[in-house]
Amino acid sequence: MNRDPDGLLALLPQWHQLRDAEAGEPLRALLAVLAEQVDLVRSGVEQGYEDWFVETCADWAVPYLGDLVGYRILPGYEEVLTTGLSPGGPGGGTAESRRRLAARLAPRRDVADTVANRRRKGTLALLEELSASVAEWPARAVEFARLLGAHQPVRLFGAGEAAAAATRLTRGRLLDLRDGAALDLLGGAFDPAAHGVDVRRAASARRQGGYGPAGVGLFVWRLKPYPVTHAPAYCIDRARNLYTFSILGSDSPLVARPEPEPSASHLATMDNVPAFIRRRQLADRLTDHYGPGRSFTVWRDDEEEPVPPAEIVVADLSDWTYRARRGQVVLDPELGRIAFGTRCAPRHGVWVSYHYAFADDTGGGEYPRERDTPPRAAVYQVGPDRPFERIMDAYEQWRADGGAEAVIELTHSGAHQEQLDFDLSPGERLEVRAAEGARPVIRLLDWYSNRPDALNIHGNPGDGPGPRVVLDGLLVTGRGISVTGPVGSVVLRHCTLVPGWSLEPRCEPHSPQEPSLVMECTTACVQIERSVLGTIEVVGDEAGTDPLEIHIADSVLDATGSGREALSGPECRLAHAVLRAHRTTVIGEVHVHAVELAEDSIFTGRVHTARRGTGCVRFCYVPPGSRTPRRYHCQPDEVRAAVRERAAKGEIPWEDVPGLQDAESARVRPVFTSVRYGTPAYGQLADGCAPEIARGAEDGSELGAFHELFQPQREDSLRARLEEFSPAGTDAGIIHVT
Repeated sequence: MNRDPDGLLALLPQWHQLRDAEAGEPLRALLAVLAEQVDLVRSGVEQGYEDWFVETCADWAVPYLGDLVGYRILPGYEEVLTTGLSPGGPGGGTAESRRRLAARLAPRRDVADTVANRRRKGTLALLEELSASVAEWPARAVEFARLLGAHQPVRLFGAGEAAAAATRLTRGRLLDLRDGAALDLLGGAFDPAAHGVDVRRAASARRQGGYGPAGVGLFVWRLKPYPVTHAPAYCIDRARNLYTFSILGSDSPLVARPEPEPSASHLATMDNVPAFIRRRQLADRLTDHYGPGRSFTVWRDDEEEPVPPAEIVVADLSDWTYRARRGQVVLDPELGRIAFGTRCAPRHGVWVSYHYAFADDTGGGEYPRERDTPPRAAVYQVGPDRPFERIMDAYEQWRADGGAEAVIELTHSGAHQEQLDFDLSPGERLEVRAAEGARPVIRLLDWYSNRPDALNIHGNPGDGPGPRVVLDGLLVTGRGISVTGPVGSVVLRHCTLVPGWSLEPRCEPHSPQEPSLVMECTTACVQIERSVLGTIEVVGDEAGTDPLEIHIADSVLDATGSGREALSGPECRLAHAVLRAHRTTVIGEVHVHAVELAEDSIFTGRVHTARRGTGCVRFCYVPPGSRTPRRYHCQPDEVRAAVRERAAKGEIPWEDVPGLQDAESARVRPVFTSVRYGTPAYGQLADGCAPEIARGAEDGSELGAFHELFQPQREDSLRARLEEFSPAGTDAGIIHVT
């Protein structure tokens, strides 16, 4: 609804408009109010027509249209879906969060395809499509009955049974130890080997099996492939012949770039899913994965053309023991490593394009995100073939121009190795951001011997509001960020401040005790959104100033260990700050002045607050022994209270209560697939994590930084569709590959 408020006035004769102008335009004001109401009625009529179609209808109308074709919503989710979109509804969270939850519970694509799917009921290709439409997970459907080993009847070898023999002779085969390609696929979605019968069900919620006469497995990939385009590789030795794809110097497994399936009846292959590239797979099919527009590419020196496939050798570079011969380039896709010959090492560097796996659009990356440029801000672009080559050159030009607002946009996925010092005055606004489709890396090195080398943000005193600094889409490594002086606010959006400053080859932190963000004698309000960062250290005057405000949402605050301080003052003192955490994973301890609100979050280390009388912690995991404000529906408090209730009802003796409470507390502790930044499944809850954590949020989703993925709702919806569309008499289960 964006119409002209003077539309009704324009319909009047010119004489009435002139008289209205002479009288101070009272008629114009009245007609503007009437036009606004007319627009509301008109928009309602237009939306009523749009609500007839599932592609254009409002979110609340999707389940009603689905009901007309018999679309079945999961029991218990109807109320959240139909009323959770309104403010204050049972869905909880922000309006955008509730909208995404509704899209997970009743996807438009799934509702639109309901009738067509019923015609294809029982086909494996349909199960793969359901995974893509309902859960947005690439999948591979496997009928386990075809992989069972069986004795061959003698009659199959008769002349009249040739057709039947051709289809069943492979079921009794032994494993060919000379077939390395088949051995490499054992136990996965593309396993071609024969298996013995497994009595466990494929859909079992306790111990999943599947290799039975009625078993059907849907292998799903939950991690997404994220591209890195023409970025510098990292040289790890002085001979300059050993490199890693990751600019952080850590191992990064390469992921295949999925190709779209050619038809609806096509079953997924290794080319259609974001699977990790194996060494033997790459050696056998190098040209399918290597080259421009494919999974990865390597350039050396200043050559415009990439390294030719004829020079590439695939090998295991686990200990760098494999030596490349002259003219060879050795690749290890499982570790993301490159080795050149010592006599033909690149002299001007190596550049790579590749794909890595991660759970969600969090931290620095080339994924699309919203970027709002203030209308009065001057934009300075930094990068190759741009007006500026260095960030500080663009900053100095802004200072020379004398503007109050500036946006420094980094246009390529390269590395910026320079000392950054931003000195700002009241009323100024500076934004350093990545351009669309770029992931710039800021490497802070040892520039000075007599002072710290952090990215410094300093505010100068004066009249007016404090300056505002926004960092968007950046990956900062080598050092942290230091904020001093009267700064108004510091916003970290879609950024990564590498926990531990930098990484070792096995993704171990280089300096685990060092902070990523230091707030020293400043008044800045910190806002962290969809970011990954290490320890936050607050240094300030606790007696003469108010505590800082720290807002963290949909992020990972990683101290590289549950026993280290993730948010505190120097020497583990209480940070003079007030924390607000929404859907956040905190790996480490928190020592703050107060916690105003924490919801749908995980704290792996103890939480200690000075003021317990203010604030609230709700739908969170807080370790035993923490000192927090009042808690509501938190773990392990809930399971410990449940044990006491059982004892009060006489179900268990009171002397067993302490032991059972300790056992329940241990059971509901968060279990992660990985807690090392740089690994693909970093921060992801493991499959064996307790349901009180995996479904412990207010809206039934998981706790922590990846709450907005709504993984439990996706899986529940997919299981319901499998029950409806699986082949008759089969037992279909979901198997997580990643």
